[in-house]
Amino acid sequence: MKIVILDGYALNPGDLSWQAIENLANVTIYDRTAQADVLTRVGGAQLVLTNKVVFDRDLMSKLPHLKYIGVTASGYNIIDLEAASEFGIVVTNVPNYSTPTVAQHVFALLLEAYVHVGKHNRLIKANEWAKSADFCFYQPPFNELYQKTFGVIGYGNIGKAVTKIAHAFGMHVLIYDRGRLGEDPYGKRVSLDELLKQSDIVSLHLPLKQDTEHLINAQSLKIMKDDAILINTARAPLVAKDALLDALNNKELAMYVSDVFDSEPPALDDPLIMHPQTIFTGHMAWASYEARQRCMAIVVENIQGFLNQDIKNQVN
Repeated sequence: MKIVILDGYALNPGDLSWQAIENLANVTIYDRTAQADVLTRVGGAQLVLTNKVVFDRDLMSKLPHLKYIGVTASGYNIIDLEAASEFGIVVTNVPNYSTPTVAQHVFALLLEAYVHVGKHNRLIKANEWAKSADFCFYQPPFNELYQKTFGVIGYGNIGKAVTKIAHAFGMHVLIYDRGRLGEDPYGKRVSLDELLKQSDIVSLHLPLKQDTEHLINAQSLKIMKDDAILINTARAPLVAKDALLDALNNKELAMYVSDVFDSEPPALDDPLIMHPQTIFTGHMAWASYEARQRCMAIVVENIQGFLNQDIKNQVN
């Protein structure tokens, strides 16, 4: 039995071990794989692990030995599931491993937007405080989260975790839960329009599907407060990019704070990167050491389940 890991670096840049997988089969590991090299690298392997390498119908039709694709992430839109099923290929994913770290990252981004710790650290290291006559050193704006209205769009595991943290900060929490209304222990379920209208901060926690692509568009952005912050740790295409840029340029949105881009890595000339009203990290919200440990453990369980005909986390 042969397993090929096509893009292992994201999951394991060297601080984890592949040994548990290597104990199960003959394993070949690549840090990264260009799409053009997939067919050659997979060859006659029966099992493949991929994070972002795409498997479409044409590719799978050329891999008659392939029986299993393990996606080493929660999202699996890189796989043509219908084609995989037709070819008898089992596809699994890794659910729920990153919930604590993504929720934590939302507030790391939000606190940077509200408190500007990074900016103040850079200024102090540049001796700006040393040049000051005052005992304290800060540059406005500097705001607190307490009593702000925090809107959560999408109420899965991550949305729920984020809601609990917002509640702990003393924020008023509004939740959009696909039309469900009513009270929640940590907030209030409301319509999407009401959430957008009332929220000081809007945080996106939806999967990318046909009905969620560009959920935040020109119309949505016009409903939001002009001084609102939009946070995206989910998928970039949830937000219509041109409409977002227009809103930022026209001062109809205070800030866009995101961990995701529509193209990753982003283009050198991406207009969002250098925009003064944006803050970015590089699709790292999922990738704490602890989250990757959990992910690796579930990847191993998924492979073992497939080999033992006790399939876990199948998505097709």
